[in-house]
Amino acid sequence: MSSKKRQPSLAQLRAFDAVAEHLHFRDAAAAIGMSQPALSGAVSALEEALGVTLLERTTRKVLLSPAGERLAVRTKAVLAEVGALLEEAEAVRAPFTGALRLGVIPTVAPYLLPTVLRLVHGRYPDLDLQVHEEQTASLLEGLTTGRLDLLLLAVPLGVPGVTELPLFDEDFVLVTPLDHRLGGREGIERSVLRELKLLLLDEGHCLRDQALDICREAGRAGVPATTTAAGLSTLVQLVAGGLGVTLLPRTAVRVETSRSSQLLTASFTDPAPTRRIALAMRTGAARSAEYEELAAALREAMADLPVRTVHD
Repeated sequence: MSSKKRQPSLAQLRAFDAVAEHLHFRDAAAAIGMSQPALSGAVSALEEALGVTLLERTTRKVLLSPAGERLAVRTKAVLAEVGALLEEAEAVRAPFTGALRLGVIPTVAPYLLPTVLRLVHGRYPDLDLQVHEEQTASLLEGLTTGRLDLLLLAVPLGVPGVTELPLFDEDFVLVTPLDHRLGGREGIERSVLRELKLLLLDEGHCLRDQALDICREAGRAGVPATTTAAGLSTLVQLVAGGLGVTLLPRTAVRVETSRSSQLLTASFTDPAPTRRIALAMRTGAARSAEYEELAAALREAMADLPVRTVHD
């Protein structure tokens, strides 16, 4: 009699992965579109095929056994590889078709998406672009878990397993109320940031961290967070109301300052504080050639924006 065990099926692995994630048969079944009896049967068949008990079933809840804890990690990796295989086959079969889940940070989305969407609709009409606006930490989580395919955000990220495709550098400008002494000036020194009442975005926005870095470089120890905003539009309205000044990336200036007649901008002397915007993908992504081509096309399309394009 052969001691060789049966190979587990993908359906069994998906069933176990769903149960391991939800720890609830009904929720797991709903998540992957299986009936509860079919899901339970698939997990039982997987246990039989592997010769180990994966779950501890009680009347009230489902728990992973010690073996289940270990094999859940391996199962997720196997399913991710199968997903990558299918993605690669699709990319080889027909580039720039199917879904592309693009994550964008809030301080980029309103100002660059018109250019991105125009390019995609004009050059890649068969690409189903799906946009997700989230903060950087959430976007990186989405990229590494496979929920997102590509990110448009500020770099450097310094994250292992993530490759950056730089697009452009852009300067920051100082936005002030109409009656501010620096309003409308050109060539101001960064050192002015040491004593100004600077308004910032809420915690979690990378633009907040960049503004704080610029202040530190100017010799300022920190910025007391007496007033913060969830978005740049609110931040600019606070400036217009006389509560302080703020830093805006140049791509945001036209959109945001046009909302109020009570604002002026001031530019910094060279080298001005800047930020770099890039696409980010999983290193070795199946569609990396497409993403690199898209990055090149975006650099070309963004030539009319107030930025300096960057090439690898």
